[in-house]
Amino acid sequence: MVKIFVSYSHKDEVFREALETHLSLLKNQGIIDVWHDRLIGPGDEFGSAIDRNLADADIVLLLVSSDFLSSSYCWGIEMKTAMERHEKKNAIVIPVIIRACDWHSAPFGKLLAAPKDGKPIKSWQDSDEALYDVDRQIRTAVEKTQSQKSTASLIASKPQGVSNSNRAGSLVRYTVPVVEP
Repeated sequence: MVKIFVSYSHKDEVFREALETHLSLLKNQGIIDVWHDRLIGPGDEFGSAIDRNLADADIVLLLVSSDFLSSSYCWGIEMKTAMERHEKKNAIVIPVIIRACDWHSAPFGKLLAAPKDGKPIKSWQDSDEALYDVDRQIRTAVEKTQSQKSTASLIASKPQGVSNSNRAGSLVRYTVPVVEP
């Protein structure tokens, strides 16, 4: 299952909820697990819960608006950590442009944003069409992540001692019996 972390300003919660609705098929198919801070339980330490889920995420969605950019927590902690993980290729960061704002010179400004052409969701005539576009781009990232996880799993499961060379560096010959009819 691909783990998705959503970083957003609470002032944009309606957009987070709408996006989650559009991601329902992926969730219902058991392909993704979406986490955001509203899932923190009573008595849980919010800082450690956010840190843990951000560290475990395969994909980080940054729901970008002027409120996101002005949030010291979104900007200084979540976005910073997400971009560090992205640079190390430990996570895919997808900026999702919610409302028009000056985001192009931000650290994530070099990344391909969703929806198409980084056009803010709020400026689309049909927000469902914009969210569908975001959903398709997330699905593509999920498929890429699944492929990478599958490859990593195959490499990790390679039997110990299996090699195409011996200690002296020469090729090992394998004898395969030939069965004649």
